[in-house]
Amino acid sequence: MAAKTAEQALVDQWRDILALHSRTQCELDRALHEHGLCASDFEVLDVLAEDATAQCVRSYRVQEIAERVHLSQSALSRLIARLEKDGLVERGMCPEDRRGVRVGLTARGRALHGRVLPVQRAVLTRMLTN
Repeated sequence: MAAKTAEQALVDQWRDILALHSRTQCELDRALHEHGLCASDFEVLDVLAEDATAQCVRSYRVQEIAERVHLSQSALSRLIARLEKDGLVERGMCPEDRRGVRVGLTARGRALHGRVLPVQRAVLTRMLTN
């Protein structure tokens, strides 16, 4: 059998990355399900939790979140609406652009993120370290 071409090796590497992503996503969904979350829900909470403290809630524009969680704007909007309905995030008008919407964690969202963070990080550690 002929040696793999550089192009085929690249394709194989890409497929390995996709397979690892898929397996990791499934493991995250399975582990987070008992907390009422899926992996995408947690990613949004995790982004919103960055730089936030108990005294200072950081809010992000929906566009900023979309760039970090790799969801379409419409999928992210539906996800945020669901998280808001569950009392985990709150939406408000963007003061610098009245057409924009800012999203921040609620106290309940911060608490849930804190409880679930070790679960998510354990899955990442197990799946992504060799």
